[in-house]
Amino acid sequence: MRGTATSLAALATSLSFTPAHAQTAPAAPAVQEAEQAPPAAPAQEAEAQQGDIIITGTRIMSSGFTAPTPTTVIGEEEIARNAQPNLFNTVIQLPSLQGSTGAATGTFSTSSGQQGLSSFSLRGLGTIRTLTLLDGQRVVGANVTGVPDISMFPQLLVKRVDVVTGGASASYGSDAVGGVVNFITDTRFTGFKANAQAGITTYGDDKQALVQAAFGTALLDNRLHLIVSGEYDHEDGVGPGNFGIDLAGDRDWHRASTLLNTGITNNGLPQFNYRDYAQPYQYALYGLINNGPLQGIAFDANGAPFNFNYGSNGQPLGNGRVSNCFPGNSFCVGGDLSGAPGSGASLKSALERINGYGRIGFDFADNHEIYFTANVAQVKTSNQPSPGYNRPNLTVQCANPFLPQLIRDRCVTAGITSFNFGSSNGSFPDPKVHTDRRQYRFVGGLKGQFDFAAGDWSYDAYYAHGTTISDINVDTIVLQNRYVAATNAITLNGAIVCADAGARALGCQPINIFGGFAPSSAALAYVTPENGPFQHTRLTQDVASINISGDLINLWAGPLALAFGGEYRREFYRVNADPYGAGVSAISPNSPEYPADPLLNAAQGSNWAAGNYKNGGGKYDVYEGFAELNLPLFKSDGAGSANLNGAARVTHYSTSGTVWAWKIGGTWETPLDGIRLRAVTSRDVRAPNLSELFAAPTVTTLPNFNDPFRNVAVQAFQNTIGNPDLKPEIARNTEVGVVLSRPSWAPGLSLSFDYYSIKLRGVVSTLTADQIVRFCFEGNQAFCGGFVLDSPTQGGNFINVQPFNLASWKTSGFDIEASYQWRRPLGLPGDFTIRALGTHVREFLVSAGIAGVDTVDQAGANTGNTPDWKWLAVQTYSNDSFSLTLQQRWFSDGVFGNQYVVCTASCPTSTANHPTIDYNRMKGAFYFDVGGSVNVTKAIGAYFKVDNLFDHDPTPSPQTNTGLDVNPALYDTLGRTYRLGVRMRF
Repeated sequence: MRGTATSLAALATSLSFTPAHAQTAPAAPAVQEAEQAPPAAPAQEAEAQQGDIIITGTRIMSSGFTAPTPTTVIGEEEIARNAQPNLFNTVIQLPSLQGSTGAATGTFSTSSGQQGLSSFSLRGLGTIRTLTLLDGQRVVGANVTGVPDISMFPQLLVKRVDVVTGGASASYGSDAVGGVVNFITDTRFTGFKANAQAGITTYGDDKQALVQAAFGTALLDNRLHLIVSGEYDHEDGVGPGNFGIDLAGDRDWHRASTLLNTGITNNGLPQFNYRDYAQPYQYALYGLINNGPLQGIAFDANGAPFNFNYGSNGQPLGNGRVSNCFPGNSFCVGGDLSGAPGSGASLKSALERINGYGRIGFDFADNHEIYFTANVAQVKTSNQPSPGYNRPNLTVQCANPFLPQLIRDRCVTAGITSFNFGSSNGSFPDPKVHTDRRQYRFVGGLKGQFDFAAGDWSYDAYYAHGTTISDINVDTIVLQNRYVAATNAITLNGAIVCADAGARALGCQPINIFGGFAPSSAALAYVTPENGPFQHTRLTQDVASINISGDLINLWAGPLALAFGGEYRREFYRVNADPYGAGVSAISPNSPEYPADPLLNAAQGSNWAAGNYKNGGGKYDVYEGFAELNLPLFKSDGAGSANLNGAARVTHYSTSGTVWAWKIGGTWETPLDGIRLRAVTSRDVRAPNLSELFAAPTVTTLPNFNDPFRNVAVQAFQNTIGNPDLKPEIARNTEVGVVLSRPSWAPGLSLSFDYYSIKLRGVVSTLTADQIVRFCFEGNQAFCGGFVLDSPTQGGNFINVQPFNLASWKTSGFDIEASYQWRRPLGLPGDFTIRALGTHVREFLVSAGIAGVDTVDQAGANTGNTPDWKWLAVQTYSNDSFSLTLQQRWFSDGVFGNQYVVCTASCPTSTANHPTIDYNRMKGAFYFDVGGSVNVTKAIGAYFKVDNLFDHDPTPSPQTNTGLDVNPALYDTLGRTYRLGVRMRF
């Protein structure tokens, strides 16, 4: 492991900006609930001065209203103290955020298109069930799932983030099943502020540089407001490592941990066995004969044959299997691991983002503004999904002239003319995936206040147009049938050439796959042409919206408040892909980039080893209207005060018809000192997105898929397709809570406890390819028509997966929050604040809705997103000169999956619903962070941050294939990270 001093020196060298401004105002809690924030919090004070109220899961903005839905607020100071290169990284630390995606997730993927996409997931319900807003407005999606990329937001202008942890579809619309994350920008910012930051890990990688600046001014007697901001962020990313188990840098935690499949379900022993150092026995780094009488002969870098060192004291059996090893997914334990590709994937995507934002607002009358905003952003990422080219099922002719004479002689002795061969192709160039997302968003609107009926009313009307252009390009991916042709060599007129005359005519050059001989440039140009897989996507979103709220009439306990409005939205996308992947009849000799090739499937495509993108498109329109009422019930010294809040929204989708959402809830400010009760229940909806409805078919390569009918591993393609007949998902959310807020006997204390329950039916979901095949194997004929696993042609095997409204989910648990703030602790100047937030997931039941498929509880499965417990604790001391913050992030121990039956002997029959396993525990993690700042002048200050101070390694998340054994959605995969920065504000 590299030393701390080395990393800090490198970090200091990379800084090239003036010192930062440390916040000089009294510190607010690190994360604060909107209804419980101490009175000194600057963000809340600013709101009070402007006469606004913090959004708390409702459209009603009536003064003094307290909403029943819990809302957590991250203020400007908390954002600054966390010192992250992306605001997204600060928000996802909240325990209620589970399963969000970012630069460290999706890096093992070639075809997903979600690498580096920063999007939120509340309650573990997925990013598509969390509504993310910018100033209360929808944002065009960054890919066809419809989720926006937080990296494209104007982050330096964000003054707070409101996180509504509960169903809010009636107030905000579709997708708010898990809740709402609303970024609020400072629309009245004046002055100049800037931030520069550099970062590096303790392993010397993921070097990061961030520069942000914003300027605002007021003209024409404070009626014209101009704001501009810009930012640039570059993050090197982490990885890739090498073949075997060597990760990037000096990280030593990868152990190739795998669930080994015996393939036997009824012998009294567990079907799956948890083991470290799993060795794939179908291929080796430079080639391995994996079947027949010569099975077990491998080749070194010089092409010399040797006897492969199988793990588990295994011996080749000549039939493709190895004694003492695991035929279900073709693994041994230990032995020669040099060809295992898992550690060769990136741990974090490299990322570069540029953001420009501008806003002009003109007060054409008192309390009435017309405004226009423009946001232009670009985010580019790159990752390596795996090294080389893993090919476990190649047929090699014994007459191949590259084959050593010794092996040709062995073929003659054995009476064979060909053999099966597997290779990691360690001498091949490594594939790289590059994404480039560009977003153009423009908003024009009117907002203001006016007197009507019983008091002040407010309105906000806007039109927004957003466009996202997304390009994915993959470098050095193999065209599979061309690879096969290039490896099938013969001698012709004294020269080694490709055996297929047609392939030779189109440029085929032979490849020596027996050893570490790099292919010639001509051979690589034929097998991995420069015009590799690509996908070009254009998404557009048009939104016209109006919202009005105010007090209708003064009643016995306060005003009756009303909010109402309507919205029109149009979502559209079109995607185009390369013809070798998408398959089009236009491939012809007249196309120099994509010439006709009889070896390739021109009609269906899917010719690449990975990255077989498809063409497609779709659109839908949405019309909706809503109304929300807040009725005060009573208010007295003896009974306290209470209100009832209700809302309803009707939405018409052009694809699926009309659907209703509603909510009803209330709060009771009890006469007991500081105690408030709150409750809400709601019907929430999520309409299927463009991808689910009209997805261009995507093809994923499954190189080592287990065929249970023959008990062998095969290469197959997973075809994922859309379903235009999908209907909206319907959820029932219920929350009940109690709050102790600043009682007179402890004015710095805030406590809250909230129970939640979410029942979701008609969930748009699919079974995995393995489940589809397994259920057919176990006798469920409904699953038998959508796959082929015994195709005689290379790559002919496939499994079709498609979404349906069959599944149902149920999750419940509770949130706990506590904080205390001391002013002038022990007589010292400044404030000391402690705060803790925790979420406990009692259950997360997933039912496929299919006969014969049992419900699975995913709570506590640390291979997923919902650990039993997740906590965030923060302690901060600050004064006018400096601040110091300690932070702890923790989640509990768990299991690989609750569906497993643990046993070591006398095991029941193992099934797809309840497979048997010998070990089923997965440790949680504890991360300790420290940060601080110091004022250099009143306007300039410097800061530092160290994340994962003790460099805690992730717990293995065992795979059933050759992937990297880690779950980056939960665990820190980068290790200790240092950041230094400067801020200024004038």
